[in-house]
Amino acid sequence: MRSGEPNPPWPINGVEPRLEPGGYDAVLRMATNTLRRTIARQIVAIFNDVDRGERPVRRRPDGLFGPNAVAWRVHGDVTTMMIGGVAGLLLQMLHPAVLAGVWDHSNFRHDMAGRLRRTARFIALTTYASRDEAETAIARVRAVHRGVGGTLPDGTSYRADDPELLAWVHVTEVSSFLAAWMRYAEPSMPRVRQDLYFAEVATIAEALGADPVPRDRAGADALIEAMKARLHADARTREVARLLLSQHADNLVTEPLLRVTLQAGVDLLPDWARRMHGLNPSAPMRHAVRAGALGIAGALRWVFTG
Repeated sequence: MRSGEPNPPWPINGVEPRLEPGGYDAVLRMATNTLRRTIARQIVAIFNDVDRGERPVRRRPDGLFGPNAVAWRVHGDVTTMMIGGVAGLLLQMLHPAVLAGVWDHSNFRHDMAGRLRRTARFIALTTYASRDEAETAIARVRAVHRGVGGTLPDGTSYRADDPELLAWVHVTEVSSFLAAWMRYAEPSMPRVRQDLYFAEVATIAEALGADPVPRDRAGADALIEAMKARLHADARTREVARLLLSQHADNLVTEPLLRVTLQAGVDLLPDWARRMHGLNPSAPMRHAVRAGALGIAGALRWVFTG
């Protein structure tokens, strides 16, 4: 998908194009291509701040991974990354120190979309951009983390560059990406490929200063299980979740997509995490959300890959 696509290839002022025999097929193809470009532009706008001149990150073979990496496939699917991103953020906010860092040091209450966009761009840069660009993005995040710290309500101090805290953010994020990919794209993904994914993305977490960093599926599951006793949900946690789940899109094209992907993110959470958040959609609602997310995933793959 390229930014700056041309305008629709036929007049849009109500003048019907002259058709040669068989020309209706050509018009149908043009209409289909225009629909695809229109939807693609709206989706691209979600992940790129056009006011700052951002453009989609181009895939390059000289990055941290390369075209044969599992991460290239998992991180390249728009729908599953959105769903996994929502679930990952809801999991992260259950850690009191992560919640405090977001609450005390960000403008998420006024710019939740911007926070999600910056996270998505970091993932795109570290997955697909050149090694220099990826390392620059990692250094920038590390610099931000060094300036974030404070005190929890119980008097405990926290720092965003705490290796254990970074490990929690990492494992919840990538576990959610993989869970969404397996639910909506590759349900029969072999365990060896799952393990390879964790080994690949561990390089980013280690570069950010995280420790311990799991390098396989079993290690990721064990880290999350070990952390559960330290998780907590309170009024601030619920406020972050409310702001995240009550977002609206900037246009009618992406509003239905956003509504479904937000709820699919809730559905993707482990049962214990949904209970902590107090998010308990009914079984019929969850079935409807999964069906809708499958439909959206297929539609967006058509938009971006044809």
